[in-house]
Amino acid sequence: MKRRDFLKSSVTVASAAAVTSTLSSTAAEVASTGREYYELRLYHLRRGPQQKRFEAFYRDASIPAMNRAGLSPVGVFSVAVGPDSPTYYVLIPHKSPESFATGTERVRADADYQKAGAEFINAGPNDPSYVRVESFLLAAFEGIPRLEVPAAIAAKKSRLFELRTYESHSKKANRKKVEMFNTGEIAIFRRTGLTPVFFGETLIGSKMPSLIYMLVFENMAERDKNWGVFASDPEWKKLSSTPGYTDPEIVSNISNLFLRPTDFSQI
Repeated sequence: MKRRDFLKSSVTVASAAAVTSTLSSTAAEVASTGREYYELRLYHLRRGPQQKRFEAFYRDASIPAMNRAGLSPVGVFSVAVGPDSPTYYVLIPHKSPESFATGTERVRADADYQKAGAEFINAGPNDPSYVRVESFLLAAFEGIPRLEVPAAIAAKKSRLFELRTYESHSKKANRKKVEMFNTGEIAIFRRTGLTPVFFGETLIGSKMPSLIYMLVFENMAERDKNWGVFASDPEWKKLSSTPGYTDPEIVSNISNLFLRPTDFSQI
């Protein structure tokens, strides 16, 4: 084995080991319930050619290679309403921490990926493909252990996604909010028309401790209507006023934004 290949392999193995070690306790808990992990990437771009180049790269190179590597379905979304536009959000499901740790290298080792994505991959400093990339690692909730692909895809209907982040003042409070979703709130969501795509506890990322979840609607009118039904639901009112589950006790900040899927998104 060449020294370069040996070092590259060693770095990949070491990275996987480090991530696995860091997440060992969470991994054992998640594995016992068959829950997934989610990588959420944010590509910050400049308006103009970067947007076209990004979409071509994910459509023709990245998503096909991820699918060949066993990563599916992959969602790619642009910001419809929210900060830092243009920013593209990419949602990638993983079955294990090892998949997350080795996923990038497995995709990069794909010859077809390197060929189809050459323009994006090999962009120089005077014409970069993006400004910056952020990445989050999330562990799926017990109450929704796997990503749920919207039925609107099969029916070829329009989709509007709402991405919400709940921050807490402590990890204890954060886990209490996760418990609240698992034991009752997700069920109320479904009953009142708030259709989930995923719920994830943030393991790596900014604004920790936090959780992130995604809902899907046909349009903004449906979104506003269904949130209104949820807010007035008697069961929700009872749950949200239960001591230990009130917002002042366990949630310090809520932020949300709206995303539109690209025409090649698999979610």
